[in-house]
Amino acid sequence: MEEEQAGRRRPEEEGSERWEEAGREDQLSWVWANRVEGDQQDLLMGLSGQESREAAGPVGVPEAAGPEEAEEPRPTAEGQSCEAESIRKLREELRSRGVPEPGKLRERYWEGTQERYREREVKRRAKGTKQVENKHRLEKKPNWLKDPRLVETEEKEVLRVKTDENLANWVSGQQSQRPTIRVNVYPRPHLQSQWSICHHSVSVINELAKMGDPNVLEMVQEEERISNIETEYVFGMNEQSLSSRETSFLISEEPASAKRFNLFLRRRLMVKQVLNDAAYALDGCSNSPSHFYSNFKKDEQSKDSIFFRDGIRQIDFVLSYVDDIKKEAELKAERRKEFEQNLRKTGLELEVEDKRNSEDGRTYFVKIHAPWEVLVTYAEVLGIKMPIKESDIPPAENIPYMLGPLKLPKNVRHPHPEYFTAQFTRHRQELFLIEDESSFFPSSSRNRIVYYILSRCPFGIEDGKKKFGIERLLTSNTYSSAYPLHDGQYWKPSEPPNPVNERYILCQNWARFSYFYKEQPLDLVRNYFGEKIAMYFVFLGFYTEMLSFAAIVGLACFIYGLLSMDGNSSSTEICDPTIGGQIIMCPLCDQVCDYWRLNTTCLASKISHLFDNESTVFFAIFMGIWVTLFLEFWKQRQARMEYEWDLVDFEEEQQQLQLRPEFEAMCKHRKMNAVTKEMEPYMPLCSRLPWYFLSGATVTLWMALVIACMVAVIVYRLSVFATFASFMESEASFKHVKSFLTPQITTSLSGSCLNFIVILILNFFYEKISAWITKMEIPRTYQEYESSLTLKMFLFQFVNFYSSCFYVAFFKGKFVGYPGKYTYLFNVWRSEECDPGGCLIELTTQLTIIMTGKQIFGNVKEAIYPMVLNWWRRRKARTNSEKLYSRWEQDHDLETFGSLGLFYEYLETVIQFGFVTLFVASFPLAPLLALLNNIIEIRVDAWKLTTQYRRPVAAKAHSIGVWQDILYGMAVLSVATNAFIVAFTSDIIPRLVYYYAYSTDATEPMRGYVNDSLSTFLIADFPNHTAPSEKRDFITCRYRDYRYPPDHDQKYFHNMQYWHVLAAKMTFIIVMEHVVFLVKFLLAWMIPDVPKDVLDRIKREKLMTIKILHDFELNKLKENLRINSSELAKQVLIQENKAQLAKSAV
Repeated sequence: MEEEQAGRRRPEEEGSERWEEAGREDQLSWVWANRVEGDQQDLLMGLSGQESREAAGPVGVPEAAGPEEAEEPRPTAEGQSCEAESIRKLREELRSRGVPEPGKLRERYWEGTQERYREREVKRRAKGTKQVENKHRLEKKPNWLKDPRLVETEEKEVLRVKTDENLANWVSGQQSQRPTIRVNVYPRPHLQSQWSICHHSVSVINELAKMGDPNVLEMVQEEERISNIETEYVFGMNEQSLSSRETSFLISEEPASAKRFNLFLRRRLMVKQVLNDAAYALDGCSNSPSHFYSNFKKDEQSKDSIFFRDGIRQIDFVLSYVDDIKKEAELKAERRKEFEQNLRKTGLELEVEDKRNSEDGRTYFVKIHAPWEVLVTYAEVLGIKMPIKESDIPPAENIPYMLGPLKLPKNVRHPHPEYFTAQFTRHRQELFLIEDESSFFPSSSRNRIVYYILSRCPFGIEDGKKKFGIERLLTSNTYSSAYPLHDGQYWKPSEPPNPVNERYILCQNWARFSYFYKEQPLDLVRNYFGEKIAMYFVFLGFYTEMLSFAAIVGLACFIYGLLSMDGNSSSTEICDPTIGGQIIMCPLCDQVCDYWRLNTTCLASKISHLFDNESTVFFAIFMGIWVTLFLEFWKQRQARMEYEWDLVDFEEEQQQLQLRPEFEAMCKHRKMNAVTKEMEPYMPLCSRLPWYFLSGATVTLWMALVIACMVAVIVYRLSVFATFASFMESEASFKHVKSFLTPQITTSLSGSCLNFIVILILNFFYEKISAWITKMEIPRTYQEYESSLTLKMFLFQFVNFYSSCFYVAFFKGKFVGYPGKYTYLFNVWRSEECDPGGCLIELTTQLTIIMTGKQIFGNVKEAIYPMVLNWWRRRKARTNSEKLYSRWEQDHDLETFGSLGLFYEYLETVIQFGFVTLFVASFPLAPLLALLNNIIEIRVDAWKLTTQYRRPVAAKAHSIGVWQDILYGMAVLSVATNAFIVAFTSDIIPRLVYYYAYSTDATEPMRGYVNDSLSTFLIADFPNHTAPSEKRDFITCRYRDYRYPPDHDQKYFHNMQYWHVLAAKMTFIIVMEHVVFLVKFLLAWMIPDVPKDVLDRIKREKLMTIKILHDFELNKLKENLRINSSELAKQVLIQENKAQLAKSAV
């Protein structure tokens, strides 16, 4: 009986050996062997070898021996004692490590609610049965794609496996056959959840990708290879048995996809292309072998081609460099070599264009293509959302008939249908709507992924520090440029096989000035340039739409002032020769200036009434409410765009909160993150504190410099005013223009123009310094970098552009003193006085010049500057006109938009917003000028982005960022500034006080106001150094103030009317601020941040996405656990028959 059991056991042991041999052949540690590796595998091989020798040597049973042939004399116990002892020790060693014995497998089963394990013998397949093989053999990656250090190791491993195969064949004496695989319904401990393993590996790979590890793709491919092998063998089972305590069943083999075949073709093509490049480099002439390998010659390639020479792989990014003959030429070449090797390790495919093929004959171009494996890996790392099902939510557009001409065609407004989306994961590719891998990811996502890799790819270790990132290589001139390609020419559509030329569509429907009245194709802008740039144009377009309402109201107020100009009593009295012509005004400067008559300011008083009338108060209150509505409605528009562009769940840390490579390179310390519990680079505060002090000191110094320049302009106005006054009085030729070109207006205009020139000069230098200081602070993340730079630039620009307006509005003419006791600047120059009609007209002049000049200068600079530079660059480059001017060379000759290009666009818009809101009470036409400028600005920005600039790298953004907080701050400040302008700068409050308290004419209440607003000064009280040299026949002169006359006991002190006017001004400020703020808060409370229809759509999409994911997982589970009921019933019947035969035999 024992011999029969031994005879039955020996084939099982042989099957165990063959199973181990098959496992070594495929380099796979099988599931039921608990991934035996290292010394455990050696122990297992030793044990199986000894048992096989025990079975084959002494007994000598042939493979096909029957039971009667197996009955031979067995060896004695003394002859086997030593061998049996070693076998026993090996068995105990394996059991202690949880490794099953050869010929047995370990199964998990459930008894009630208890989880238990047991070992079962492996059944040998009957002789003659067809061996089960893999349907799809795993391809072997070419050695040139691998790390050279791994090739030698792999060859040694192949040699070891072959040695083990020969040894196993010698022991078994026959070809190994794979035994039947039994699968338990209940998952094993190491396969409890496929997703738990996936999530663990995904998190590790994602972190390595964020750190710039060039071997990420190798890890992904190895993980997928092992996962596919395990799935193929675990689910390829075709035998099972049932017992009373457990259930085992067959799982049919999953059909493998054809993607591996496509991948194999692509890699063959890649090998072919590398041979082409190598042959070209070796031969170096037009008759090189590469022309025989390539599909067609480069000279025959289209000028607009955006593919490699094979015409299949699309160019996603381009690097360029020029041979350097300086000392660092070798260092730069070594950096480029290392960098490009690491790029290839990450899976990117590179193709180099020799400088002899370039237009200038000295520029190399490195073309980069991201294959499918790279895209799916890093799309998961970046959390890119991709479509899973077409949306069933109807569009919310109900276009009124009147707005039809303003709309673009539907295929331009919405080039793609709406989809339900989910974050892409490479383990669930079947979930996504992948019709064509080459066009599944839009070009903006492709260049974003490639730039993500470029910014983290290392290129060596220098001075003991790891150096990485394309930005460092660009800074050191190792590469001259790095940019993604445009789709094609902007003036013509693309030709096959190129994809649709979205650049041409944008140029035709967006960048044309004749389309200024039409809406923007925002979805197309987002698809081409990315969400960050598209969000800027959404904001600029919405801001322009809202400006139209403010412009209409402001224009109405201006028309009201124009119509009421002739009926204005103040300007009528000033222009009246019998009233204004008889009022003698005190000199405006010492000694040089003479007395003057009030009617000389007739024109200035009429112009002042255009902006300083009763509608000014209404417009100031309206703008306070308008700015609130603008910001609240913008939040709604922003929420709508977040929903439409799949940015609802977008987290800023995915991009903006990532560590900057410069910060990681400079950090020498590491600190555990309190949230992620992972070690991260850390820079102590003491290391950064000196740079913070330097930064603060620099910003303060430049702001002080702006104040100093403003004071210098004031000194210029004071010194030039006397010159203008004396010159105009002495020259008879100026008598005809003195009626409209007074010394005050002349000084104001020249001073404003000079101030604008100083603003531009200071702004130019400060931009360079602020960017340098921000880099020296070593900000941790991109968000910190942008926030720090934004704070510096905005503070400086605020002081630079608005300081002169604040001076005119709140300081000029407020601390003048009175004749005989004037205040002096530096005890030399007398303080400026306002016009008798107030300083509002001068504030309007200052605001108009600075605002209009800045807008004109900005538009000319944005349009003309890049166009001239591009023309000059192309003119210099075309030395060999007979050569091909390729797509990448055309884009190389364009101007760079830069990482801060969008920052300056936002800054320009926010500064304009300040002009519109902070000082709008003095200039109701400011919204109209801003509206006209923005209509042009949108088309200029669109034109330069599509025609004059290289394509920017796409980036995500769900809002306008820190600029929104700045807008809120300026909105609050604007309420106070406009209240103060109405109260202290305009003449509204004094007129109202006179109208209600001091008027004596019931029929014409404002008659006598001009005389009442002027005080009297005795000429004899002038000090000798201030009075004019010539004697006059009048004894008094008038000046603008509320003071007692010379014959009063408190002469030249402020009278009671002054205090009444001051109290009225303060009351108006308090009342206006409280009313406007109350309305602002009520509107902010009443208007939701997210519209109700958008909220419902978000909920609907989340619900549908969850349902789609649930159905997908459920269907996948059913496919993996698919049971053939008829086969199961057949097997159950077979098992029952076997059990009955066993009972009958017993």
